[in-house]
Amino acid sequence: MRPTRILAAAVIGVLAVTATACSETKHKGGSDSNDATQSSGPKKKGGTVNIANTAGQTWTCNFNPFNPAVYNTSIGFVYEPLIYVNTLKNQAETPMLAKSYKWNADKTQIDFTMRSGVKWNDGKPLTAKDVAFTFNLMKRVKSTDLYALWTTAGLRSATASGDQVTLKFEKAAQPYFYAFAHQVAIVPEHVFGTGAAAAHPDTWVDKKPVGTGPFEVNPCSPNNIQYTANPDYWQQGKPYIQKVEYPAYLDNGPANLDLANGKAQWGSQFIPGIKQFYLDKSADNHTWSPPVQNVSIHPNLDPSHKMTSNLKVRQAISLAIDRDKVSKIGVGGQEPAANQSGIVTPTFDKYYDKAAVEKAGFDRPDPARAKKLMSGLGYSPSKPLKLKIITITGYTDWDASLNVIKQNLKAVGIDLTVQDLAQQTMVGKLYTGDYDLAYYSQQTSGPTPYYELRQVLHSANTAPLGKNAASNWERYRNPKVDQLLNDYASASETEQVAIVKQVAQYMLDDVPVIPVVEAVDWFQYNTKDIAGWPTEDNPYAQPAAYNFPDTGQVLTHLYSKSAQ
Repeated sequence: MRPTRILAAAVIGVLAVTATACSETKHKGGSDSNDATQSSGPKKKGGTVNIANTAGQTWTCNFNPFNPAVYNTSIGFVYEPLIYVNTLKNQAETPMLAKSYKWNADKTQIDFTMRSGVKWNDGKPLTAKDVAFTFNLMKRVKSTDLYALWTTAGLRSATASGDQVTLKFEKAAQPYFYAFAHQVAIVPEHVFGTGAAAAHPDTWVDKKPVGTGPFEVNPCSPNNIQYTANPDYWQQGKPYIQKVEYPAYLDNGPANLDLANGKAQWGSQFIPGIKQFYLDKSADNHTWSPPVQNVSIHPNLDPSHKMTSNLKVRQAISLAIDRDKVSKIGVGGQEPAANQSGIVTPTFDKYYDKAAVEKAGFDRPDPARAKKLMSGLGYSPSKPLKLKIITITGYTDWDASLNVIKQNLKAVGIDLTVQDLAQQTMVGKLYTGDYDLAYYSQQTSGPTPYYELRQVLHSANTAPLGKNAASNWERYRNPKVDQLLNDYASASETEQVAIVKQVAQYMLDDVPVIPVVEAVDWFQYNTKDIAGWPTEDNPYAQPAAYNFPDTGQVLTHLYSKSAQ
């Protein structure tokens, strides 16, 4: 599994790998038959959902929402945010623990009004004080501030009065809304404010999580997490599903087999030859995996790396790559080809300037132009430039993709050596800038392209060679881009779209990063008994089982047809 959707607009040093995934393949080209009934009113309770999502290890039975290694099995299932923001549906918002909110004029203060009648699963009431406590805990113990709200976002205070929570910032904070309202899990003060949880909230082992969400952990073992429905859940009548089984799969083989034979209903991983192996096995087997970000080549732009810091070399690499071929051969067509502007389509179509991509000549492979660029630098297929690219060992789809890229580059005068490294070694080299080229996917996912572009390009996210860069690993520095990204915070929605297009133009002009394919949410689902799944026609949540807090949205929509 390459899961873990991490931060929205902050800097964090978590060494995690975001999912590369399968594309928008749908069983027999159509939506599943339960689309029309997904919102047809209350359902009867009953049924079990089995998840097949390879974790690569047994479960630790720790559900601490401040621990990035385990929080995607707790947030959404047990812990909840203030507001749910739908990345796939134009940032549509669903009030959760907060029933409403209001910004001040300059977006430096936000007031949340809390929902009444919400209880923790131990029976105690949720209060505004719990919310203020959660944010102040992140100030007291910096390692729990996973989205750098008290530093990067400029959070200055979190206070509660009656049913209202007020967050004050030193600067316009709207771009951070996705992080503090959507991704921060609210925790109970009566648990995290006492004993070992208070002393070490970042490392405390939270074995019996006390949350407000639709499910409770009951029980957990190294081999399986069983969630049972929270009988006092605040959304009346929900959840319909009464049990969720989440086995610990050590590799994809058994998980994929359980999906293919219908033993598991919810999958979130790459399935090689998905049509023959999975889709053709049953008319109830479906897949829909929307693209959310990019898998890219990150060139080292430090001047000490004379070739990869040369614009003509980077242009040649981007022009030489046949992205459609990489998609088809590298990942069996299960990841769409990316584009040099870095705007993921069709998810973020309104930010995509097709004409600009065409004008720059990056709308199609152009090996002749690439070869000419390399020739001007003194290189040719018979006298190639030798470059190395690092990747993570065991990622067979990335290896297959890089094999296609290697052949593409060979034809224009670049001899590419692929170095497969252990994940920790590879990420260490990436962060410190000890590489020529790196094949990797950003840790960021958010409701607009701004979030990924900010992580890739803002100079605040980089560092000198030898020091850890948070996300701008290529060491790109452009004050004009920094200013555009800074201006986004106080801009109107129309202005934000224009800003993203301007930033994307620098991706075309400077080629600081070379997107290859679009990473998407792994998602396979079975409709024999379970209905209510998110689909292309009804994208009410990101569909992968490792996305948080989206799992809570999915699980409160699902129902058993046999229970009706």
